[in-house]
Amino acid sequence: MNFYYDPLDKNCKSITGAIRRGEVITFRVCTDEEGACFLDLNRDGCPATPYPMQRTDGGYVLSLKINETGLYFYRFILNGKYIGRGRRRRAEFYSGKGYQLTVCQENFSTPDWFKGGVMYQIFPDRFAKEGDIAAGPGKILRQDWGGIPAFRPDEKGVVRNNDFFGGNFRGVISKLDYLRSLHVSVIYFNPVFESVSNHRYDTGDYKKIDSLLGTKEDFEELVAQAEKRGIRIILDGVFNHTGDDSRYFNRYGHYDSVGAYQSPDSPYRDWYDFYDYPRGYHSWWGIETLPAVNEASEGYQNFIFGKDGVLKYWLETGIGGYRLDVADELPDFFLKKLRTAVKEKNPEAIVIGEVWECASDKIAYGQRRQYFQGEELDSVMNYPLKDAIINYVLSGKAKVLAGTVNMLRDNYPKCVLDCLMNILSTHDTARILTVLAGKNTYDKEEMAITSLSDAEKRQGIEKVKLAAMLQYMLPGVPCVYYGDENAMEGYIDPFCRRCFDWEHLNADLIGFYRKLGDIRERLKNILSDGEYTEIYCGKTSFLLFARVKDGKVCYVYVNNGSEKPDILFNTDAVYVELLSGKEYRQKLPVVPYSYGIFIEKKDVCLT
Repeated sequence: MNFYYDPLDKNCKSITGAIRRGEVITFRVCTDEEGACFLDLNRDGCPATPYPMQRTDGGYVLSLKINETGLYFYRFILNGKYIGRGRRRRAEFYSGKGYQLTVCQENFSTPDWFKGGVMYQIFPDRFAKEGDIAAGPGKILRQDWGGIPAFRPDEKGVVRNNDFFGGNFRGVISKLDYLRSLHVSVIYFNPVFESVSNHRYDTGDYKKIDSLLGTKEDFEELVAQAEKRGIRIILDGVFNHTGDDSRYFNRYGHYDSVGAYQSPDSPYRDWYDFYDYPRGYHSWWGIETLPAVNEASEGYQNFIFGKDGVLKYWLETGIGGYRLDVADELPDFFLKKLRTAVKEKNPEAIVIGEVWECASDKIAYGQRRQYFQGEELDSVMNYPLKDAIINYVLSGKAKVLAGTVNMLRDNYPKCVLDCLMNILSTHDTARILTVLAGKNTYDKEEMAITSLSDAEKRQGIEKVKLAAMLQYMLPGVPCVYYGDENAMEGYIDPFCRRCFDWEHLNADLIGFYRKLGDIRERLKNILSDGEYTEIYCGKTSFLLFARVKDGKVCYVYVNNGSEKPDILFNTDAVYVELLSGKEYRQKLPVVPYSYGIFIEKKDVCLT
């Protein structure tokens, strides 16, 4: 039986990706078989309803509206047999859950200013420092900028994370012109609030800047100076837990408050769940220094979401939004209130969640999450794409990469797809150069002293370039982890959190990132929300795709193999490959292990 259905083909599904509540969507299957055909549709967790499809020339068609947001699954039934998801270009008999369909609110939108830009992630203690710095009690201030971060447990078996290299806001301000040269439009900071650890995920005071970073006035100056350069600031929101050494828990009595640990009459007592007061309490992943917050506490919600709450307090400084730590562990009701509070203060502020899997159908702690139905998140960290890019660079399997991109296109709302946080490295993962160079070790003592040889580094850098080109040109917004553009190495935490080496700059790789940033800026009208079209993806390492908007087209190819295909142009127009500046007419010969970005010469100065 001949049967064709592709959810990314608008002849089959009139709307790519998620749809809006009440929006008319048309499904069309192509087959030469006569009989009865139904669309079998069910909302997640509910029984399926079969909708009869109308016979047309070449197949069957159905148009309908879905009037309730949620996650849906659908299959086709032809003459009593299920036909669901098969290989991308062909459907086949299937008995599983079938195709996925996300239905979001009709007014769901995401901030346009964010799309088409370039993000840069900064781990504040390790990027840049300027001026005299003094450490507070319990903090060890190191004088060896660039040294190996402390990683060994102390005599009690605890890794304290209390060694600081002194990176601060004044240092960041001094490097804003450097960041602008990379065409950075957004800086995402790991936590900046008062804490006892160098990672600052153990918040001590949500309304106070950590003194090692500077003052609130320093931060406001940073926001203002960044804005002058067209750069917005995003802060890390850590709302699932606090530090045990905090104003709210106050286990050690360091604060002038009555913390939840100190007294059952504390105003913060119901922020936390104790099972054996005071020493027995729930904490994040069992880490006692990170007592988990009870998000249902009205007092805590008012503190975070209220008129004078944490979210609005920092939005007053002009920041562009928040990245939410461990979003999977924040309940849906909490995320909905959080989004409402943020958007009340600034409708254009962005809310990004830390989610490591496909976020459209994520199940966390037994609950199907509702991130993209219009009431919670604008975007997430794009770990699926990160893994797919790395897989492609290391294996050359273009189908895996293309399949991941198509999965995201099929499952996510378009407005989310356009502002996904496309990462290659983060503070939680090994550096992309270390990963692609393939020098693996699982022993922390070895991680501390292992580095790449000159030859390994050169080869790794070439792989990083390929990965970065994809990161910049695929749907979403690239996020460069500080120093990746300077060929920084490092295994997992804390070795991926070393100091930026300002005395030794890799001009080649930095120059490449600047060129990619320049291309994104010049093609912003296309890349901000242009459609993605896969032109060719065979059984080889060659992938050709386009980004299209308003009749303007940008073509991208990657060839991570030994093939030598030719890209043939169907017009006599002259095309310019933007990385090299070379011009081509009629065809572009693709050499092995290469990549390129090209547009018609008449469109070179698009912006």
